[in-house]
Amino acid sequence: MHADTHEDELDPSSPLVDVVAELFGLLADPTRVRIILALDVDELSVNHIADIVDRSPAAVSQHLAKLRLARLVTVRQEGNRAFYRLRDEHARRLVLEALRQAEHAVSDSPRHHGER
Repeated sequence: MHADTHEDELDPSSPLVDVVAELFGLLADPTRVRIILALDVDELSVNHIADIVDRSPAAVSQHLAKLRLARLVTVRQEGNRAFYRLRDEHARRLVLEALRQAEHAVSDSPRHHGER
């Protein structure tokens, strides 16, 4: 068994399955995925995130609020400015794996498999 895997996490009857489905629903929005990708590098302000994802700061704030409620991002206040970062590496890994799966959906030779 892989050291990272626990048999109880793979149980289809786990109550966490419903939480996973909710999480996937939350990440079904392209702007939220872009926000997670933007935050992969560093802690960023709402305005900086808005510039990166090409959305208004108000829209980004609404998305960040949902990501906070899902405990995917955290916020640090500095005066009247808020700086967001990923809560842990799991959101990044989840999105990375989804991107890799998306490569399979659009290509017979996904980039992450390298040249063959």
